[in-house]
Amino acid sequence: MQFTISNKDKNSSARAGELTTAHGTIKTPIFMPVGTAGSVKAVHQRELKDDIQAQIILGNTYHLYLRPGLDVLQKAGGLHKFNGWDKPILTDSGGYQVYSLSGTRKIKEEGVTFKSHIDGSKHIFSPEGVMDIQRKIGADIIMAFDECTPYPCDYEYARKSMDMTHRWLDRCIQQFDNSEGLYGYEQSLFPIVQGSTYKDLRKRSAEEIASKNRAGNAIGGLSVGEPAEDMYEMTELVCDILPQDKPRYLMGVGTPANILECIALGVDMFDCVMPTRNARNGMLFTTEGIINIRNKKWEDDFSPIDPNLGTYVDTFYTKAYLRHLIHSKEILGAQIASIHNLTFYLWLVGEAREQIISGTFYDWKEKMVKKLMTRL
Repeated sequence: MQFTISNKDKNSSARAGELTTAHGTIKTPIFMPVGTAGSVKAVHQRELKDDIQAQIILGNTYHLYLRPGLDVLQKAGGLHKFNGWDKPILTDSGGYQVYSLSGTRKIKEEGVTFKSHIDGSKHIFSPEGVMDIQRKIGADIIMAFDECTPYPCDYEYARKSMDMTHRWLDRCIQQFDNSEGLYGYEQSLFPIVQGSTYKDLRKRSAEEIASKNRAGNAIGGLSVGEPAEDMYEMTELVCDILPQDKPRYLMGVGTPANILECIALGVDMFDCVMPTRNARNGMLFTTEGIINIRNKKWEDDFSPIDPNLGTYVDTFYTKAYLRHLIHSKEILGAQIASIHNLTFYLWLVGEAREQIISGTFYDWKEKMVKKLMTRL
């Protein structure tokens, strides 16, 4: 995997780059749609590629491990062959899902024992096992196994958890480096910075992760309920420590404003379920601000959803029609809104990239953050 930076913003830490993987090149900064169970909810792969213009998507190790299971994925030739997506894929380690199963899991040095949310069966995720699982899924970028601490989190717990995440990382690296991909192409391992919202822990963790000299690095444990100011403070601190010449991935973030602010702090890669989850509930992120399409004010608004984006769903369907579909719980409503929101997110990071290249990013960002937080 190769990462090159072509442009840097003179008024912030924003940068434009290219990340080359076995399944294609990704122009950064980039947003990655989340395909939890091998599918971005309510969206065809053709729409992801042609309309939304996604360059990389996510798969979720926990969900794919449970269903369809590793045997099916291996027989298919990996997730790319199974779901028909021929561009890059990143898999998370399952650490966040295990963290969210707080009532049914036990964390020990060996790994995490948990019960399946599907049938209650017991499983264990160890650092070594998670590396093997992600090898079998076949993602281009795989994540180290970590513990995502909750917020708020007391200092001592955050410290112990971070130290264990670092020990787990050493085991991940050893297992990863002593194994090979199963499908004839290279995979890359990204370690994850933890440390909750404590500056000294984040600093220590970032230094430890940077010392491993992997192909890229991730920042985890943010966007879990802490104030946005804390997220920005921790992100800035970590980005100042992580190597300049490696991609930086901020996991699970976030709103359009979050993304622009964190691009300015030096982040290159983002993912979040927000565009699709909110779409299914009728919240649209648009180039002019936020729309709750359920509101009565859109009942007889026959203007296109967002003509500035220019895609089929945004220019063909009206706000009134989409409101009707969402109110009627028609599946098409979720599909249209999901395609729209993802198109907007990819437009946003693409526009940010163009502004960085043009040298106008910072002033543009300041205007856009205000606009994108406005409720229409």
